[in-house]
Amino acid sequence: MQRIDVTILLFPGVELLDFAGPYEALAVCRLDEARRREDVSPFAVRLAAASLEPVACANGPRILPDLTLVDGGAPDILLVPGGWGVRAAMHDVVLIDWIREAGLAAKAVAGVCTGSMLLGQAGLLDGRLATTHWRSLDWMRQSFPSVTVLDDRHVVEDGRTFTSAGISAGIDLGLRLVAHFYGEALAEATAAQMEYYSPSDNRRRVTLAKTP
Repeated sequence: MQRIDVTILLFPGVELLDFAGPYEALAVCRLDEARRREDVSPFAVRLAAASLEPVACANGPRILPDLTLVDGGAPDILLVPGGWGVRAAMHDVVLIDWIREAGLAAKAVAGVCTGSMLLGQAGLLDGRLATTHWRSLDWMRQSFPSVTVLDDRHVVEDGRTFTSAGISAGIDLGLRLVAHFYGEALAEATAAQMEYYSPSDNRRRVTLAKTP
């Protein structure tokens, strides 16, 4: 089996569930449920950061990356999570350049929550449909006028570009990537293995109007 290489970006202040959710969805996937214990996922998921030092997440956990940004070649899938650290990362020229180069070479590019802002900063959302955390929709519109920002979608797929609403929506984005590469049936089987309820529609589940 030729596995699909997935690189998930880590940076200081990244939101844990932003990357852990899609990581789990991709890693738990199996092409043959009958051989779940024997086989591996068709997605080879790795965490990349500026160095191999532990990365401090937004709410305290420290995560060890698997590789640095200069290790290895371009991934098949580049996934960029969000978090409070996005504000500083937006001004990290080296990081944004890396996202741009890796994203242009990848078969698919994905942004979870405000990770979509980093994709926008790298120019990877120009002329595309996209979304982000509901609190950051206006920020995205103001920052990237060429991006059509959708308020009502949980996950937005535009060609090879995937973006999602906030935090827990990264699980749905991960399942959407499974469906994109291997079909809806496998995405449903993956969700079932996770005991995760995947809604039949793609409407955004949390909106500003419904939140005090």
